[in-house]
Amino acid sequence: MTPILAATSLCLVRGDRCLFKDLEFSLRSGELLVVDGPNGSGKTSLLRGVAGLLDFETGAVHWGGVPVLEDYQAFRADLAWFAHRVGFKGELTLTENLDFESSLGSFEVSRRETVLERLGLTRIRNLAFRSLSAGQQRRVALARMMLSRARLWIMDEPFTNLDKEGQLLVHELISGHLETGGLCMVATHQPLDIFGNTQRLAL
Repeated sequence: MTPILAATSLCLVRGDRCLFKDLEFSLRSGELLVVDGPNGSGKTSLLRGVAGLLDFETGAVHWGGVPVLEDYQAFRADLAWFAHRVGFKGELTLTENLDFESSLGSFEVSRRETVLERLGLTRIRNLAFRSLSAGQQRRVALARMMLSRARLWIMDEPFTNLDKEGQLLVHELISGHLETGGLCMVATHQPLDIFGNTQRLAL
């Protein structure tokens, strides 16, 4: 099966330090890539580079056989980014933030009520985002990811600020995404118990 996401000869330098070079990997439908490594090894930088948020010194990332930089908009429409900074507006309510996000991309709006219920967010939907706890804010970011039609999920330390129930939910969401043919890249210090084809990349 032809890879959907492929990276070749990636090199990244931060300051006077080379984080990695000649890095290669590929992902097919239904596959998970877990990025391992100590703090400072370049896990977040790798994910940000793949997502197009920073430039590599050398190498290229391809999506569907096309270099990402040649058609970044098409790639970005197929990408859901789950990072430390959730990127919502504090003065807007949970619902208003999701309404705003849906206006920017392809969202499955008809599923919103089901998703909010599953994530335990229904009762706080009309609260200002800044009033939510860190864990609740992370759950809203999960809702955004679940509502997107993106095939590729990139997740940086997805268990941060989540309780055990929330962490179990992340496992379930990733497994479900893979089962439907999605792809996922995850950088995490915690073990991932995922049903699906898993690769590991050590930095």
